[in-house]
Amino acid sequence: MKVIVTERISENGMEYLKKHVDVDVKLDIPREELLKIIKDYDAIIVRSTTKVDRELIQKGERLKVIGRAGNGVDNIDLEAATEKGVIVVNTPDGNIVAAAELTVGLMLSIARNIPQAHNGCQSGDFRRDKFKGIELNGKTVGIIGLGRIGSLVAARLASFKMRVIAYDPYIPDSRFEKYGAEKVTLSELLEQSDFITIHTPKTEETKGMIGEEEFKKVKRGVRLVNCARGGLIDEKALYNAIREGIVAAAAIDVFEVEPLYNTEHQEFHNPLLELPKVIVTPHLGASTVEAQNNIGISIAKEVIGALKGKLYGNIVNLPEVKSEEFLELKSYMKLSEAMGALYYQINETPVKLVEVIYKGDISKYNTEIVTLHALKGLLKPALKEGVSVVNARLRAREMGIETVEGRVEEIDHYSSLIILKITGTNGKTVEFAGTTYGNEIRIVEYMGHKVNFEPTEYMMFVKNKDVPGVIGHIGNVLGDFGINISAMQVSPNKSDGTALMVVNTDKEIPVEAVESLNKLNSIIKAKAVKGLI
Repeated sequence: MKVIVTERISENGMEYLKKHVDVDVKLDIPREELLKIIKDYDAIIVRSTTKVDRELIQKGERLKVIGRAGNGVDNIDLEAATEKGVIVVNTPDGNIVAAAELTVGLMLSIARNIPQAHNGCQSGDFRRDKFKGIELNGKTVGIIGLGRIGSLVAARLASFKMRVIAYDPYIPDSRFEKYGAEKVTLSELLEQSDFITIHTPKTEETKGMIGEEEFKKVKRGVRLVNCARGGLIDEKALYNAIREGIVAAAAIDVFEVEPLYNTEHQEFHNPLLELPKVIVTPHLGASTVEAQNNIGISIAKEVIGALKGKLYGNIVNLPEVKSEEFLELKSYMKLSEAMGALYYQINETPVKLVEVIYKGDISKYNTEIVTLHALKGLLKPALKEGVSVVNARLRAREMGIETVEGRVEEIDHYSSLIILKITGTNGKTVEFAGTTYGNEIRIVEYMGHKVNFEPTEYMMFVKNKDVPGVIGHIGNVLGDFGINISAMQVSPNKSDGTALMVVNTDKEIPVEAVESLNKLNSIIKAKAVKGLI
């Protein structure tokens, strides 16, 4: 077998590859040349520069594996790879220790003014009082995001005898207990923390999550560290908070707009660089010998394992599904993912159990891929990145979520039915059920209500009093925001005098529209959701 490596990985990784396959190293290869020769290779290993798009994948006549040395697969067309049966692997865990240790190092640096003292000594200023700092011992550190890196940070800072508190709405209580972190709300974290460090992916939800309003809540003299993603902290708001003395110091490894990291001198301006209380590093989170070695060895092992037909936890698609079975199950995958995606958009309680029950004809298939799509839909709002149909079960286990499948061949009314039961850490269970009509998908039960609606990109679910005029109120409010209702369905509950209204719209429903509806006396609760398909 032959493997082409187009971007640099560690020597140990290269040695491992060469023990098992023929390897060609072609760094910075022009795209046109790569398109011509990719047909000769069984696998390709890239980092972030090489674009492994549909065109390249289709020309890879022998291509079986795509390896991404690093986290994420933004430069790889996953859909094209899956359609062609090409395995895609990456190395999301290779740099987590490095990132956690850098976080602790930066925290110590802003506590003890280490960079400033070093610069002062180099220029002949040895005044100790000028660089007097504070101790970590006895202080409260707030960790935003208790995932793989955040949990490592928690464990390390506990050894400094710090009080560790954390905010992560998607992580069960058991994980907080495991890492000795007190579970708090974001507001409580801001109010109580002497140090704040952030470890979340960058999404619409988390972008600018610490901004002007949040700086009004923090303890005066707080110190901040960001080794995660640029833009999680509003840079303008941080600048002002430091100038006003609200924030005592900050350590930044990432910017919202990042400079080039392979250029010796460049014109790069960011107001934070003007502040002596801000220390900056050039995105060093993964820049250790060990991390790069881990990534190189990991990607080599992942690629060789996949070439030998073995499945590892870092495969980010599911190539082992036969094409004919994939086609049969495709609509059920879409359905289960849509049902899973509902949960965290209408519930805030972390999940501890997911039950997927297959009834009728669907129960006779190997439905593992369908269950994984349900988990992917469930976890995507929580994790945003790093979750796929292949690693969804692993990610669920990491979050303390148990997954159970059930099968029942007998069924009434439908030829096939998928029931999704999700139990939260509070012990309460919500249930969805769905079926398919050819390629069309339908949700036929929603939290105890009998319905029959097609999941779409933009929707709203309204629990209301079953009284006249509610439909008109909803239409008027949405109309005021320029939103057109494309479909509407009402499911009354005669026992308690309420009804469920399912609304499909032509565009995203803004928060202000939902808030307006929730102020109406006839509305019990309105929730907007998106991205079900």
